Amino acid sequence: MIFAMVERVENGVGDMRAKHGITQEVLAEAVGVSRQTIIALEKGNYTPSVLLALKVAGFFKVPVDQLFKMSYEK
Repeated sequence: MIFAMVERVENGVGDMRAKHGITQEVLAEAVGVSRQTIIALEKGNYTPSVLLALKVAGFFKVPVDQLFKMSYEK
């Protein structure tokens, strides 16, 4: 029997944003996307491009892998 692994990108953007007291609007403007994109990203409904992941990590001055992690589900 073969089980398909579902890959997901989990992120801590919402937690990091709250920790720094930054609004979704401010983060969105800083990284060049809409507030709706930040909402979808925080909810896990949007997987960011490499460029967006780098911009968000750069905004918070943390390594990308501190904010974004792969998870696997059966």
